[in-house]
Amino acid sequence: MLSLSNIYVQYGERILLDRVNFVLKPGERVGLVGRNGAGKSTMLKIIAGEMMPHEGDVVVPGHFTLGYLHQDMLLPKGKTVIAETMTAFSEILELENELHRVSEELATRDDYESDAYNKLIEQMSDITEHLHHMGSATSEADAEKVLGGLGFAASDMNRLTDEFSGGWQMRIELAKMLLRRPDLLLLDEPTNHLDIESILWLENWLFNYQGMVIVISHDRRFLDNVTNRTAEITLGKIMDYKAAYSKYVELSADRREQMQNAYENQQRVIADRERTIARFMAKATKTSMAQSMQKQLDKMERIEIDEIDTATMRLRFPDAPRSGEVVAKAEGLTKQYGSLTVLDKVDFQMLRGDRVAFVGQNGQGKTTLAKILIGQEPASAGNVTLGHNVSVGYYAQNQAETLNPKLTLLETMEQNSPEEMRTKLRAILGAFLFSGKDVDKKVAALSGGERARLAMACMLLRPFNLLLLDEPTNHLDMLSKDVLKQALMEYNGTLLIVSHDREFLSEMTTRTIEFRDGHLKEYLGDVNYFLEKRQVDNMREIEKRSTMNQQAAAASAAVSVSADERKQLERAVQKQEKRIAELEAELKKWEDKMADPGFYSKPSADAELKQYSDLKAELSKVYTEWEAAVEKLG
Repeated sequence: MLSLSNIYVQYGERILLDRVNFVLKPGERVGLVGRNGAGKSTMLKIIAGEMMPHEGDVVVPGHFTLGYLHQDMLLPKGKTVIAETMTAFSEILELENELHRVSEELATRDDYESDAYNKLIEQMSDITEHLHHMGSATSEADAEKVLGGLGFAASDMNRLTDEFSGGWQMRIELAKMLLRRPDLLLLDEPTNHLDIESILWLENWLFNYQGMVIVISHDRRFLDNVTNRTAEITLGKIMDYKAAYSKYVELSADRREQMQNAYENQQRVIADRERTIARFMAKATKTSMAQSMQKQLDKMERIEIDEIDTATMRLRFPDAPRSGEVVAKAEGLTKQYGSLTVLDKVDFQMLRGDRVAFVGQNGQGKTTLAKILIGQEPASAGNVTLGHNVSVGYYAQNQAETLNPKLTLLETMEQNSPEEMRTKLRAILGAFLFSGKDVDKKVAALSGGERARLAMACMLLRPFNLLLLDEPTNHLDMLSKDVLKQALMEYNGTLLIVSHDREFLSEMTTRTIEFRDGHLKEYLGDVNYFLEKRQVDNMREIEKRSTMNQQAAAASAAVSVSADERKQLERAVQKQEKRIAELEAELKKWEDKMADPGFYSKPSADAELKQYSDLKAELSKVYTEWEAAVEKLG
């Protein structure tokens, strides 16, 4: 169990975390949510020990392991992808050395009843459990499997990490962290640099992970699929809900409505009593009664309504001028970077009013095709044409980073504005939550989310009928994403979006184009239709491979397993399945006990948690043995 007690953080006059308390228990996967700048990343840094709060305490169990993925991680240069990833197992070697040392010390001691001896036994048990969780016999195969899940091809394994972009290097760091299997994973925006397929893989991995997780994400669907608890940081406080994100939104609204009703009822009662007290005070015979009523009123516990940060930008795209029927067209288009062919003789067309999503693994050419269509990048071969009277609004993946950091917000708007819009610039900035003196801030002083808002504000200065957005939700919080989505749903021009955010894309588009191996595949529906079709296709492929593997395994088993060995294996499987059922039932009893908050305040809590941990370790061991026996049986 990990606990934060009375955590207080203040910067200047702003209180970021105000006497925050937070407890994390085994099996919990928490979605940490809140507006940009609310203090989410600060809280992760405090838990990770990378930052000290101004006041308060962080308590973690002994031998507690932690993995922290954040946005500013740098890989050392000069190593291949697989070699760098294998450094995740350096801890295994250290643990094995420590286990050897403890074993040798135990062998030389005979003070079997002493506390020191018992502590060594506990240490040995903890190390053995960690080693079992981390695994060592299949470390390289495990590393390649995790890297593959995160989007790396087999041909990438021996390439230098230096050859990859920051986003891909972040995937290597994530792979190393997953392979270490720490007690607690702290993940700050892990999906920012992942494509849809890698996000789906990570969701499945985290769903089956037995450790604790705290994740910051603005991806609703990811949070729903991964977490079982939501903690919202708002105005320095934490609102905690035992539910995934979508359910938390409902519970939060219900709670707030109930609190509002209770507050209004109490205010009516207080007003009635104050009027009565005022009447009684005017009569000498009832003065003492009025004073008594006042004392009772003063003692009343007042209901307070939590402040809530609901400020959102106001966004409406200009009406689109009418374009020709064909907005953009590519024929036989090829794009090469040296010997690498990203797009291979592809055909693509957008008609007026089309709403299209580009999806697929990173590096497959989504952004490349988008840029070629609007003339931002040349094709290697083929023809590309924009239709009659087409005007383009383009939001690049790094749009916020292209802003001049030396300019103020108002100067940035003036630089991008036609003369007739100059009088409206302050009003537009106000609609994007930049008001008063904010307009004189330098761009360099803005957060990532603020820069993204400013870049979008610049887009509203000119009308366009082809809107191309490349990963527009990066750096936007939940409320801002909702506002942007609503504005796009109301936009009356032709729309092309490159995104990996499934919830954002849902119902937004009518065509989904998948990029794979230099070619395009079209799905006549939104991202949900695409995912359903892909799941069916993937399941067919998996079933086909599974059938082939079963046939091969059966043939191998027939050769390698004798009749006597088969009987022994079958008995072992039955025995293991019985033990698995017993252990799962026992663990369920423990987890029911641990659901009671009072469990953790008992003097025996540490010892009981140790028993629970031992049972989990045994269950994992029996499962491994059972899987090996079943595989051998074929």
